[in-house]
This record gives sequence, structure tokens and C-alpha cells, in this order.
Amino acid sequence: MEIDIKEIKISEHYSQIAGFMHELHKHEHQLFEKTADWSDIEQRYMRHIISMQEESDGVCVVAYINGVAAGFIFGYVQEQDDSRIEIYEGKELYVSDGYIAETFRRMGIYRKLNDYLEQLFIKNGVRRITRFTLVNNVRMRQLLEEEGYIVTRLLYEKWID
Repeated sequence: MEIDIKEIKISEHYSQIAGFMHELHKHEHQLFEKTADWSDIEQRYMRHIISMQEESDGVCVVAYINGVAAGFIFGYVQEQDDSRIEIYEGKELYVSDGYIAETFRRMGIYRKLNDYLEQLFIKNGVRRITRFTLVNNVRMRQLLEEEGYIVTRLLYEKWID
């Protein structure tokens, strides 16, 4: 199995990334019922990540297996202001999205994409990486902990109907 990792411009590969995002949102909806339907948010969300790629040093990386797109990861730089309470000041990589198609899972592809993305930003001076995942996404939480991430905050929500 040959894995080819390529950085792409989302606006030039819109259909491919939107397709992955659609699958990602279906999976997230299974884990959390209040996840919006992709059809309701696609245009706004895709516009957002394209903007983050263009304006915030965003990088989208796609893994190809024998020429077939297997999955992607996307992250961008967030600048911290002086209102933060942590001791870290400076650029931070925010990993906002990632997805591997079902037929390509359990092959280490996401880990390779994540490593690629992290190393790229570390070379450019980033020393803090943040990301969110759903609390019941056990496989992602396990992967993140294996990769050295730690839980620092828990988000509590109360939905008022």
C-alpha cells in the first residue's frame, strides 16, 4: 500500500473536501444528535475553512492510496491575544477537521496525516496545538492521548428548548 500525502488548496478541491466533510458530519451526527445537517451548513462552513486557509496560514492535507483520496486533515494558525490565562503566548495550531473514509480506516492513515500537519507547523514555530473532539468519540480520544495530547478543559452545555 502506497500512501501519498499532498497539501492541497481547498478552493481548488472543493467537491472532494466537501464530500469528506459531509461524511464527517454524518459520523458526528451519530455521536451527537445536535450536529447540524451538512446540507444546512455546507456553504457557510466551506467558506469558513477556505477563508482560514487563505487568511490564517491554513493547511489541508490529503492522503491518497494508490491514487484514491482516502482522507484529509485541516488546521490553521490562531494568534493568541493578551487575554489568555495560559503561560503560552504565540501562534497556535488549531486542528479543526479530519476524516478517513471507512474503507481506509485502521491503516494508520489519520496518524500519518496528523504527524505531517504537526511537523509542518512545528517547523514554523508553533508550540501549542489544540483541537476538539466529541466526548463519546472514543477512538479519536484514544488516538490523541497516544499522540501526547491531554485533556485540559471540558465543555459543558445546557440546551434550552
